Amino acid sequence: MQPTMNESELSDVASGLASQDGTLAWVGMEDIALPVRLTGQPLNASVSAGVSLDAADARGIHMSRLYLALDALEHQEVTLSRVSTVLQRFLDSHDDLSSTAFLDLSGDVLIKRPALISPRSGWKAYPFTLRCRQDAYGMQATLEITIGYSSTCPCSAALARQSIQQAFDEDFTDMPISHDAVRTWLGSEQGILATPHSQRSQAHLSLRLVDGLDTLPIEALIDNVENALGTALQTAVKRVDEQAFALANGQNLMFCEDAARRVQHALRGDANVRGFKARIVHAESLHAHDAVAHTEWHWTPA
Repeated sequence: MQPTMNESELSDVASGLASQDGTLAWVGMEDIALPVRLTGQPLNASVSAGVSLDAADARGIHMSRLYLALDALEHQEVTLSRVSTVLQRFLDSHDDLSSTAFLDLSGDVLIKRPALISPRSGWKAYPFTLRCRQDAYGMQATLEITIGYSSTCPCSAALARQSIQQAFDEDFTDMPISHDAVRTWLGSEQGILATPHSQRSQAHLSLRLVDGLDTLPIEALIDNVENALGTALQTAVKRVDEQAFALANGQNLMFCEDAARRVQHALRGDANVRGFKARIVHAESLHAHDAVAHTEWHWTPA
């Protein structure tokens, strides 16, 4: 039978001195599984937790202390005050080693979305990461979100219209034009001889949140951007919804530059945001490469 030792008798190698001096910007753990809640929904989150190692001669940090401090978030709604409390516990448990604490929390927030016309609805997943840093000056929070939408190319729309015009000229050269004849022609395959190409697109956002927030305004932020773009991806649909979606795409023709400017204006007017970076990606259906636009805004106080 192996002898049992109490905890005070067990050696703690990490508390020793480093063989070489040197401070480290971040030490901790990644991909910690943690059940939390966000927008009232359960979320299987992935957490990265760490602190700076400012004591140049210290061998290492106490990672178990970081892990145990995360219990305060378990099954709780993710709020910035709760995250700040956890980060302060990181620092309090490393008061002789660290001056800065970090916590990143990632997952997919689920939001139920109604169809455009019909009474149907379905769930959409929005990947996000909340990145928080706390030091003697307080906590800074950055929220990263990916929002999918549809984009129809203005150039291909113009070329499609031109092809339809040419087909109309050819088909009606030697025949009288009447309302019924044109209406029948528009409803035939000849009337949609060419169609513009669309692509599933994404807005990758990194948002610096204003000070003083507690509850994450993630749904309001998503709504703001989706409303600005006008062509949010759909869930459960009927044909009437598909028709409405086609109409929305036709009324919101966008190059990636157009989408970036829409996002830019929407976020600059958002009271929850004090700075942002946005990367807009249109996954081309014409080309094997993607079209990309970047925009950013660094808030400065008046």
